Amino acid sequence: MSVEIKSKNLLNRVLTEVRNRRDEFEAKRHVPRDMVEQLKQLGVYRAHTPRCFGGDGLSPSQFLKLIESISEADGSTGWVASFGSSSLYLAALPRETLAQIYKEGPDVAFAGGLFPVQPAVRVDGGWRVNGLWKFASGCMGADLLGVGIGSGEGGKPLTAVLQPENVEIVDNWEVIGMRGTGSHDLRVKDVFVSDDWTFVRGGESSIEEPIFQYPSIAYAAQVLAVVNLGIARAALDEISETASIRSGITGAPKMAERAYLRISLAKAEASLRSARAFFYEATESAWESILKGDGVSDDQTSMLRLSAAQAAREGARAVQEAYLLAGTAAIFDSHPLQRHLRDAWVVTQHAFLNESMYDGAGSVLLGVSPMRGYI
Repeated sequence: MSVEIKSKNLLNRVLTEVRNRRDEFEAKRHVPRDMVEQLKQLGVYRAHTPRCFGGDGLSPSQFLKLIESISEADGSTGWVASFGSSSLYLAALPRETLAQIYKEGPDVAFAGGLFPVQPAVRVDGGWRVNGLWKFASGCMGADLLGVGIGSGEGGKPLTAVLQPENVEIVDNWEVIGMRGTGSHDLRVKDVFVSDDWTFVRGGESSIEEPIFQYPSIAYAAQVLAVVNLGIARAALDEISETASIRSGITGAPKMAERAYLRISLAKAEASLRSARAFFYEATESAWESILKGDGVSDDQTSMLRLSAAQAAREGARAVQEAYLLAGTAAIFDSHPLQRHLRDAWVVTQHAFLNESMYDGAGSVLLGVSPMRGYI
């Protein structure tokens, strides 16, 4: 059996388990550690680990398509898996620190609650850290945790990396959607973190490999946006699969026999595929530029951010359209579109994907300086 077939079989097995257990994840309000271990087997957390430390060297498109597939099975699991991209952040750590992080292998899960930034006290050789941070998605299954402790170069957050035993997870993730992400608060009380375990998020990498030239903040937006492409695919497929067999309780024609449904489904499909094509076109453009040795221009970075915001929104709209087409069946808790709808609209609320991204993109298109942190 070829390596490719083995990998496909493994992916199918893991995705089947994700589908079978997604109600469990939602009830627990986090993806449990044993599932994170299976994501490690898929290569999620070694995808962008430096090759010199055993990483797989996946391209951005390869990783994004993996997260898209996982998200089609369950949005929360896809969201947690997306933080396999955090290796791009961690690469700003000193090389010696990275050697310690990966000494047991390349499969290291990192989660962070960077905001609100809590200024740490400068002490000899490092920082004395105290504070409370929000939205630490995936923290329940993480091997390392990060918190924002101040401002680094260019105003970017200075991040302290801690061992889980030095961090209290405040169990307060009570939300309407993305319930399984376990995005709890993190509390740290009087912990010393040495300088060599801190990095600037989006700072210069200590590793010279192509992936670490990819714009890390833009990529952080992409890995979250692609979750909605997966959720939307699942939602539209749900309608397609049920349309030919389901009739209304009033005796109305089958869903597939209704012209309005066929038209609406086709429009949603076209919009979703268009947003997806733009998303991956921007990704490939930036990556090819890196491989040619040209780096990534501000215009290309802006397209990454614009296509991410557009993918998140078009994905959510496709899910909403599927929900409307499903009729009264979709109002029941047990219907899959309930979860898809709640999850998809939560994705659009993320700061990296909100309406301000269109202002930033418009500024770049018009030659006006965009808001701070956009590029």
